[in-house]
Amino acid sequence: MENNRNSSPTYRGWETSFKPSLKKEPLSINYMGDFNLAGEAWIIKGYLNQMGLKVNTIFTGDSNFESLKKATASSLNIVQCAGSMTYLAKKFEETFGIPYMKVSFLGIEDTSNSLRKIAAFFNDKGVMLKTEKLIEEKTKMAKPIIEKYKSYLKGKKAAIFVGGGFKAISLIKQFRELGIDVVVIGTQNGQKDEYEKIEEIADYGTVILDDANPSELEKFMVEKGADILAGGVKERFLSYKMGIAFIDHNHDRKHPLSGYEGAINFAEEVYTTACSPVWKYVKDGVNRYV
Repeated sequence: MENNRNSSPTYRGWETSFKPSLKKEPLSINYMGDFNLAGEAWIIKGYLNQMGLKVNTIFTGDSNFESLKKATASSLNIVQCAGSMTYLAKKFEETFGIPYMKVSFLGIEDTSNSLRKIAAFFNDKGVMLKTEKLIEEKTKMAKPIIEKYKSYLKGKKAAIFVGGGFKAISLIKQFRELGIDVVVIGTQNGQKDEYEKIEEIADYGTVILDDANPSELEKFMVEKGADILAGGVKERFLSYKMGIAFIDHNHDRKHPLSGYEGAINFAEEVYTTACSPVWKYVKDGVNRYV
């Protein structure tokens, strides 16, 4: 008997030859790119359910073996984190014929636009009516709270340095909802089309950076007079060293920033840090020893 112990099987062509056996569910979605460490996926799933849509699988947060098996029955993939999930979404489209769209649930404007885009894809009258009702109710709840914080924050200047360009675009709009001018924008792995969009919506004179180092980021923040820095865990130390308010926009944060509830949390956090009297004393101390 021939010993094939050292031979290895070949899987060439599995990407195109394998076809799903599950029948498509007409009003079903896979939600891609939410780690769900702060329960944000549950917020968005709640919105989609209220719109009359079913969420089959959430990649990667909150997923399990049973939900992953249902992924190929979905009619649409929505991609929240373009950097981590676009490749997978494209493979789903090529292999299983499931289209995808990029969405953002950061801030009132982008959350509302994304929910409308999703509803328009299904072209179902009932879904679209429920979507408009949801947007109206949630906006009515969140807008007055955000306007209250805007009265304290209007005229302040912000810098953004995050991983993906799609998030940066949403943050520009979200800061504008609070009356804050964005004067520096940078990403670590933004794509060409995302930078084109950033340039399109940014104010004249805004500094746009690609994969900047801390020294470059500090230089332009000082030059532009930024009061706030929104970034990840590494940027926190730079911000505090400069005596500038910091907004944690990392994936492992403890509170949700997605959706209408997240927009309120964001506004509250920006107000709490940017309007704290501590920065006056920190800056006085920094200037004294420079």
